[in-house]
Parts: sequence; C-alpha cells; structure tokens
Amino acid sequence: MSAPGDQLSLARTGARSGASPFLHLGFWVASLVAVVAVATLPFDSYAINVLMQASTFAVAVFGLCVVLGLCGQINLAQAAFFGFGAYAVALGTTGYHLDFWLCLGIGALFALAAGALLGMSTLRLGGHYLAMVTISFQQIVTLVMINAIGLTRGPDGIGNIGRPAGLQSSQSYLAFCVAALAVVGYLVWHLPDTRLGRAMRAVRDNELAAGVAGINVYRTKVIAFAMSALLGSLGGSLFAGGFTYVSPDQFSFAESIVFLTMALLGGAASPIGAVIGTSLLILIPEWLRFLKSLPGLYLAIYGLFVILIVRFMPDGIWGFVQMLAGGARRKAPAPLAVPPLRLEPAQAGGNYVLQVKGLRKYFGGLKAVDDVDINVRRGGVHALIGPNGSGKTTMLNVLSGLYKATGGQVLLDGVDITALSAHARTSAGLGRTFQNIRLFRSMTALENVVIGAARPGNVTIEGGASELMARALAALDFVGLGGRAHESVTRFSYGHQRLIEIARALAGNPTLLLLDEPAAGLNSSEKRDLHDLLKRIAAQGLTILIIDHDMTLVREAAQHITALNFGRRIADGDSVSVLQQPDVVAAYLGSA
Repeated sequence: MSAPGDQLSLARTGARSGASPFLHLGFWVASLVAVVAVATLPFDSYAINVLMQASTFAVAVFGLCVVLGLCGQINLAQAAFFGFGAYAVALGTTGYHLDFWLCLGIGALFALAAGALLGMSTLRLGGHYLAMVTISFQQIVTLVMINAIGLTRGPDGIGNIGRPAGLQSSQSYLAFCVAALAVVGYLVWHLPDTRLGRAMRAVRDNELAAGVAGINVYRTKVIAFAMSALLGSLGGSLFAGGFTYVSPDQFSFAESIVFLTMALLGGAASPIGAVIGTSLLILIPEWLRFLKSLPGLYLAIYGLFVILIVRFMPDGIWGFVQMLAGGARRKAPAPLAVPPLRLEPAQAGGNYVLQVKGLRKYFGGLKAVDDVDINVRRGGVHALIGPNGSGKTTMLNVLSGLYKATGGQVLLDGVDITALSAHARTSAGLGRTFQNIRLFRSMTALENVVIGAARPGNVTIEGGASELMARALAALDFVGLGGRAHESVTRFSYGHQRLIEIARALAGNPTLLLLDEPAAGLNSSEKRDLHDLLKRIAAQGLTILIIDHDMTLVREAAQHITALNFGRRIADGDSVSVLQQPDVVAAYLGSA
C-alpha cells in the first residue's frame, strides 16, 4: 500500500501528474547526461554563447514560474533583479576583487531583500496597479545603472568579470550553468507539492477562500515575489560570469518583457515550460538570422510565431502538451484506508462557543448590521435567518474577518477575535463555507481539502505530509467522496463541490463552523443528504452556525434560531417559537 505522501504526488495536476520515483531518477540521469555532454563534446564559441544565454535566462524565468505561474502575481521587473545579480558579480570581482561565490551570495541577498520590500509595499494593490509599480521600479533601476557612473560605471558597462576557480574555461563554466539550471529547476518543479507551494496555488486560484482556509495571503504573495527576485538574481550572476561583460541595456524594461514572454510562451505554471519558452525565444532569432538583412520581414515572422503560440496555446506550449497527453495519464491510485474523521473542537470558552455583542457594520449610510447580539451555544446547530438583504451574509463576513466591524465585539471560545484578520480567525478555530462555492479549481478534491487540514492550530495534525494526507482523506470519506479524492474539482457536480468545501473546513478541525447557504442549488435528495451530514457533524460536538433560506432544513436541523431584518435582530430563541413569531412571519411574507 502506498504512503499518503506518495498519493499526494500522484494526485497533482500539471507537469508532475503521476510522478513516480522512476521519473525523478530519469530527471537526474538526463541532467547528468546533459552536464557531461556540454562539458566534453566539442562546441564552438557561438554555440557556447547561445547555450549560456539560454541556461542563465531560464533560471531567471523560473522566478516567474513561482510568482506568476504558482502565485498568480505579475512581475514586470525581473530584468532589474537579473541586473542586481549580474552587477554584484561584476562589481565585486573587478572593483573589489572578491570571490565569485561571495559576490553571488551578496547579489542574491540584495535581490531577496529588494524583492520582499517591493512586494510588501505593492502586493496589496494587485492587478494592473501591481504591474504599473513593477514597471516603475524597473525603469528606476535602469536609470540608476545608466547614470550612477561612480557606482555602475555607466553606459560603458563592466568587462573582465571573474569566474569561479576551476571554471575558467567557457565550456566548463557552461556545464556548471546547466547543472545549476537542473538543480533550480528541480526545486521549482517540486515546490507545488510543499505546504508553501500549495498555499501559493490556493492564492492564485481564490484569494478569498485561501484566507478563510487559514493561509496568510499577503505573506504568501511577498514570499513568492522575494523568491522570484532571488532566482532572477541567481540567473544574472551566472550570466555575468558566463559572458564576462555587462551593461545597463541588458537589464532594461524590454528584457523584463522578454522574460515574461518566455514564461507565457512555454507555460508559466511549469519549469519545463519555462525552459521551452526560453529556448524558443533565444533560438527563433538564430533560426531567422538569414532574414536579418530584411529587418521588417524578420520581425514580422518572429512576432507571428509568438502571436500564434499565445493565441492557440493560452496555457503555453507545455500546457498544450499536457492537454493532449491528458487522456494517457496513469490512473489514480486506489483510495487509502484511513481512520474515520475525528472532530475535536476546543472547549475552553464555557457554554457559548460564539458571543457577538453589539456588532455593527456600516457601509456609509447603510447599516447592514446594526447593533446585533448573538450567543451560540456549544455543540448544537444555530441558524441565522432573514429575508434577502437582511444582513446575514454581511454578518458572516464580519464574523470570519472578511469585513472589518464598524463596532461591537466578537468572542470565539472566550477569546476576543474582533481585530483579527481572516486567516488569524481561522487559526483561532473558525471554519466557513461560501454561498457561492469557492474551491481551488486547478487542484484535485484531495489537494483542496489538504489546504484546510494544514490550518495552523489544527490539533489533529502532529506534523508531516502523511498526517495531512490522512486527515484530508478522512474528511472526504466523511462527506462521502473519498473514492474520488484524486479527481479535479471541476469534474464534480455542484452538490458534490459543496461537500468538498465542507470537507475542507472540517479537515481543519474548527471550533465553530459557519455555513453560508449550504443548501442553495441542491435538489431534494441532496438536501436530505446535507441534513444527515449536519447531524453527523453535530454528533461529534462541533458547533454549527448556518444561514439558509430553506425553512424545512432550518426547522429540522437547528435547535436555536436568530432572525434578522434590515440588519437588526428581530427574534432569538428555539426554532419552533421563532418561526411562529409574527415579526419573523411578516419579514418573510410581508404580513402576519
């Protein structure tokens, strides 16, 4: 029987779907063969220069695989970080006579710090604003390289750059660059299987759901941006040592566009795509050299190649290859036998798991939630009802930290969480689902639930990937989908996607589960199954606060109901009495 960690690798979609130990071994054998080949076969200086450029550029493009392909954040300043590494080696080895490796490390640290600072100051913007800021940063760096002559030696550049001891010949240095390309490529290839990589993929797919699942979205973005800068600097350092000359024009905004095009052309989600895209954009001009006497025709053909690939292969060349090979992928392994799901909600806060005191949320003059008090008893199902526009979902968004409260206090298990962010509230024990399903659509059902199981503070997880996997599989079994754990979530019906979202929340072992209209869009049999699921959850002692318009489900599942209308509480008590109160009937029907 395979270990849970092995099954996670097999579950992945993308470049490594179905990866096996033989594939890993094959990668390293192929890499060794490539290094030996470039070190021993006869290459002329022209071929060495082309291969040197391809290998060093590819390392920098790997950085875009992390920030853009994995995390979904745009970076149009990769050439600036490429330049940081190149100039660190150039200035260090020529002006200060420092060792190549020390200079490479200095450049990497400087780029890492610059990338993190740039990310911290801009990543809250996102979208085209982020693109504009990175373009501005790139232009500033280029201007400094050109005009700070005392530091960078200006437009004339720097020559006679040193190489590491023992790698003085161009061919031996090229072999070193290919080896570095293989090592970095393997690490980037493996990154999506790590907890950090899964967090990045979750942020790319759905930031809102990632935050509610316990991921610090902002920190994850900053780490991705810093890693991109680090890899850009590493590529630049290798480039400087390979060509022994650098100048500002090699690190301009145009080069950042080239890096981005390389990533998109090959497929930004995979380092294999990065290598393909980099090789093509370097080789196509060489293949078209005979047309350079006709620059207009040369540029037209070159541009046509790029446009056709981007137009007909939106996920890049490697993404297109994966799509064609999709039907030939190996069958997913049989489900692993795991112990039944065990829910162990915290019990530190007395009789009430949630206490809401005078909660208010105003949007300008609109009082969406107005001075609401709610006490949710531990271990039962508490329903929050009201007509459309009554403030129910706003209330849940305030409770889960997606909205900041205008006033009032929220206590979870006796702890004040009013000022906490969404991911911090999840760490404190809050789990939720959404009215509009929010799954990570590039992942399998199992990978979605693993994100939930990795919640910080989950006492049911002792450590490694095996425990995370077992917990996620148990949660899927609990909702009846364990046999389909390795399928992409896009292949599930609407009702089953809701169950996956609930399983993701349960895997994190929350203290309180918030369900936002879980019956919406379900047929009658699916609603009956949902009711049975709620009873099984409550039987394990987990408290549920549910919003739903299905009064039959509410009446049968909830022991206590709070009714809202126009943002204010109009009734609170046991289910039967609340549903019979005139104010509640009038709110739904218009009159008693």
